[in-house]
Amino acid sequence: MSLLESLVKQGNKFKFLLERDNKPPFLLQKRQLLKLLIQAKNTAFGKHYQFDKLIKSIKKGDKTDREFYKEFTQIIPIFDYTKIYQEWWYRDHQNGESDICWKGKVGHYALSSGTSGGPTKYIPVTKAMMQAMRRTSLLQFLSVPSFKEIPTNAFSKGILMLTGSTDLQRKASHYEGDLSGINAGKIPSWFQHYYKPGAKISAEKDWTKKLEIITENAKNWNIGYIAGNPAWLQLLMEKIIERYNVKNIHEVWPSLAAFAYGGVAFEPYKRSFAKLLGHPITYIETYLASEGFLAFQKLPNHNMGLVLNVGIFFEFILFNDKNFDNNGEIIGNPVTYLIDEVEEGVTYAILINTCAGAWRYLIGDTIQFTNKKLYEIIITGRTKHFLSLCGEHLSVDNMDMAVEKVADELNISVREFCVSGVPHPDGLFAHQWYIGTNDKLDDEKLKTRLDEVLGELNADYKTERTAALKDIYIKILSPDVFYSWMAKKGKMGGQNKFPRVLKKDVLEDWKKHLEEVL
Repeated sequence: MSLLESLVKQGNKFKFLLERDNKPPFLLQKRQLLKLLIQAKNTAFGKHYQFDKLIKSIKKGDKTDREFYKEFTQIIPIFDYTKIYQEWWYRDHQNGESDICWKGKVGHYALSSGTSGGPTKYIPVTKAMMQAMRRTSLLQFLSVPSFKEIPTNAFSKGILMLTGSTDLQRKASHYEGDLSGINAGKIPSWFQHYYKPGAKISAEKDWTKKLEIITENAKNWNIGYIAGNPAWLQLLMEKIIERYNVKNIHEVWPSLAAFAYGGVAFEPYKRSFAKLLGHPITYIETYLASEGFLAFQKLPNHNMGLVLNVGIFFEFILFNDKNFDNNGEIIGNPVTYLIDEVEEGVTYAILINTCAGAWRYLIGDTIQFTNKKLYEIIITGRTKHFLSLCGEHLSVDNMDMAVEKVADELNISVREFCVSGVPHPDGLFAHQWYIGTNDKLDDEKLKTRLDEVLGELNADYKTERTAALKDIYIKILSPDVFYSWMAKKGKMGGQNKFPRVLKKDVLEDWKKHLEEVL
């Protein structure tokens, strides 16, 4: 029995020793905040925002005392990326200073544009954050025994992680690259034997060439577990199936049993994925952002559970018209809630405080709690990725669910899609949908059914379709049109994903691209 297989078999035992999460969520989070404040108290940020005072406030109260949080929210403002970078992070990233928002020097920066397609963001990845991500990854791995349908020997066959390049850009005082590439370059030596495609191929910067090399080597591996972005893994499996002239991926990788995915909702890809398989596999959802590993699916038939004791302190803001404007920007100084104050079925925006020096940081995702007892969540969208031209409040979650349902009904595979708000000829509003599929279909039937399903999912949308939202338009495109736009942006592969909602400069760039390729 291999070392990895032995770990999987005893996963629950080791997981219990590592998690130590038998305390109530509030106490776990309170302890995390105290640890973060102590580690960062001598930084420029910690001194400016009186971390010493906050530490004393936490320590002087009893376990259930919440006065510390009132002081915390009064002293430290809410930051989005632009605000914290321009006021703090630039000092380390551009000037090479140490002890700015986290102790020591930041050695790595993850390059990210989120799903907005906008300017590149530089997210600090400290040694402490790398350790936290590895710890959470191990916790996820040790949760596998809960998924009884996954054979333990699947992992000893081979684990394919489709990541960004591990050949990072060297700057004056740090390295930069895709977070998945940063993490892949730090894989423990004992894991290298199982890890595919291996160090040499992972370093390849040209995404198209990397897929070609993996395809050529695929027949030499018997992969049992895959991890990555659904869109890119689907593209890879299609290439492998075509290259070896087989009916499905299981003819090449007979042991394939599980897929860990994240970054996007899997529902729109589920139908296309199933066509590539010889038999069903287990899907495990993760929430790994450039800012940290926030959550993962711990149990079968459950949603993801937040990780409350590994380097992140969470806060939550009600995502509504009172707290956010139509562009997804925070209004004023909204009320924030702790982990045990949230309600199920309510949409929240997330603030995180991390061991990478993010403080009261609006990560940009919106979530709903589906199980307060297990602090399980679903991601419903992005604070800036929703459409509300006239009060329709259409979320990415609504879009994903509608596309999945309509694709099933019409027996088509939708590879990518996006939507934008456009003016209607009569002076009111409309939605323009771009659907990426290689299947032949009736455009008008797709339009009618998509409109109906969106109305079933969203009462505001249904109301506005009788008022200011006059129409929806559908344009069918080859999926290659979406991929070529990503290639132009240098966003092929890794954690990169196509934005679901196009606005402002991103929308104009997309329109220009369509003029060039169509």
